[in-house]
Amino acid sequence: MIRINELRLPLDHPPEALAAAAAERLGAPIHRLSVFRRSHDARKRNAPTFIYSVDVEIDDEARLLKERAADRQISPTPDMEYRFVARAPEHAGQRPLVVGFGPAGIFAALVLAQMGFRPLVLERGKAARERAQDTWRFWRDSQLDPESNVQFGEGGAGAFSDGKLYTQIRDPRHLGRKVLGEFVKAGAPEEILYAAKPHIGTFRLIGMVERMRAEIEALGGEIRFQSRVDGLSIESGHVRGVTLAGGEHLAARHVILALGHSARDTFAMLRASGVFMELKPFAVGLRVEHPQTLIDRARLGANAGHPLLGAADYKLVHHASNGRAVYSFCMCPGGRVVAAASEPNCVVTNGMSQYSRAERNANAGLVVNVAPEDLGGAPGDPLAGVAFQRRLEARAFELGGGAYRAPAQLLGDFLAGRASTRLGAVTPSYQPGVRLTDLATALPQFAIAAIREAIPEFDRQIRGFALPDAILTGVETRTSSPLRVTRGDDLQSLNVKGIYPAGEGAGYAGGILSAAIDGIRIAEAVALQITAAGKIPGQSPLR
Repeated sequence: MIRINELRLPLDHPPEALAAAAAERLGAPIHRLSVFRRSHDARKRNAPTFIYSVDVEIDDEARLLKERAADRQISPTPDMEYRFVARAPEHAGQRPLVVGFGPAGIFAALVLAQMGFRPLVLERGKAARERAQDTWRFWRDSQLDPESNVQFGEGGAGAFSDGKLYTQIRDPRHLGRKVLGEFVKAGAPEEILYAAKPHIGTFRLIGMVERMRAEIEALGGEIRFQSRVDGLSIESGHVRGVTLAGGEHLAARHVILALGHSARDTFAMLRASGVFMELKPFAVGLRVEHPQTLIDRARLGANAGHPLLGAADYKLVHHASNGRAVYSFCMCPGGRVVAAASEPNCVVTNGMSQYSRAERNANAGLVVNVAPEDLGGAPGDPLAGVAFQRRLEARAFELGGGAYRAPAQLLGDFLAGRASTRLGAVTPSYQPGVRLTDLATALPQFAIAAIREAIPEFDRQIRGFALPDAILTGVETRTSSPLRVTRGDDLQSLNVKGIYPAGEGAGYAGGILSAAIDGIRIAEAVALQITAAGKIPGQSPLR
């Protein structure tokens, strides 16, 4: 087939216009067409266009490709089929362990199971529906379960988010296509296969991860919930097993650590066990809420509310005069700000949307980069970033007045440097509720100064962004892992063989899709290692 990029059509084009445009571009009749990617260009707010990439089948494709060799928008359709790199030998020995059942852990376990390796998954939290009940109870009644919340449980932190399924990482093997295909098989809408910015939403994610768990189990895998790993057995630089919180020991020579970015007690255990880790940059900030209608009008003009465009989003960045970068993070159109704490007496915020993106407010993190040299503590301590995050979260709990209320401030008051005393036109969505205050002490001064400088700049890009009644809620601290469980070219820990750090918690991903892709890569590395160790040749990678 042939891929055609940059086919532009007006917003309300008829269905047959796409095939006609493709045929006109090629100068040849088309036998079959499928949409690979669809995005929209809203830079001309009152005349947005759809931009398509399509795969088409025509007669004599080779001749046309040769004739159009200079046209950079026409090329052979790449081979995106996923091929397994190995098959489990009949006697594969000990089962590989997967610690954590977020996106990286789910896809590591799924691909291992599909190759016949019968993985055993250890998840410290609960199954998705039980976890959802615990999380909603926390939001409603301020009753935090430290082992079952937004951060811990089946689906990982991404289960309570906008469910974004796009990434900027390089993906030459098209592993992202494998991820999206598995999601569709598990119940996601097929449009995620071609939407430029696909998303799913929390409610759909819960059912999907349950179906993926069922497939893993049907293929011989096993998932154990409420099974926190509290210790490692290491001999001569090789892992030999793990110890669970209840004292049970499980022998294993291949342990995938798909921990998520909030497994702070597990990070401490890894340091105590001598597993090499290092600090990495991360970001902290505040959540900002605007009326979604304001964002829609600013981004889409007269087409605001068009059903094909949906709720508008944004992505903003400003390089402040103090050397800091301020950027929007995890923008959630038509969503809500959620309580994302996983430790007692700490307040953490995050954003979440349902698939419909139909709620009143838009929200996003406004976050500022934090470098290792900002952290203080013992030189080279890999947990210094964790301590930094905890201090901010405890301060937010204090500013919120307890009961996991979050400190909040009107944006106009924040810019003016005065405490807020009453709400304006924007109602905060955070539950268990907010306490109006002055956020000037909620973050380091370099972050407060940078965000204050950035907001007027963002207002120049999105008219109304500096709305005085917009709400800032603190604090956003879990943007990414503050450390890296460093691995080598073989994807194993630098100093403990058999440990495979994976996903966002290990510092190698940022979001659902990139974490899932990393989980697949780790599963492949484990499969190849097991087959090589058994002196049974696996199927060589074909791509």
